[in-house]
Amino acid sequence: MNTNKPAVPNTTVTRNVNDLDQKTKNIYESLVIISKRANQISNNMKEELHGKLAEFASSNDNLEEIFENREQIEISKHYERLPKPSLIAIDEFLNDKVYFRNPAKEQQ
Repeated sequence: MNTNKPAVPNTTVTRNVNDLDQKTKNIYESLVIISKRANQISNNMKEELHGKLAEFASSNDNLEEIFENREQIEISKHYERLPKPSLIAIDEFLNDKVYFRNPAKEQQ
């Protein structure tokens, strides 16, 4: 049994909006950065999950041959328990783990 607490919370966290705009000085720019990172994380997780579940795919589409696979169920449950991509992205942004730049600001 894993008793280690994940670094990113699994539930909703109340955040101070002022913390989000400290790095960019613009809350909307910060939200765009966070949402783009969340999309990247989501896509990576989705590809990883599909890759693991593809191992269990059978070439037979006969309904009589479909059965529950415990390993497949455990993999799915594991991904359901992971923190949401948006929570991971916010945590990364607040802890300076995300590289971002604004080309429009660089040209000025």
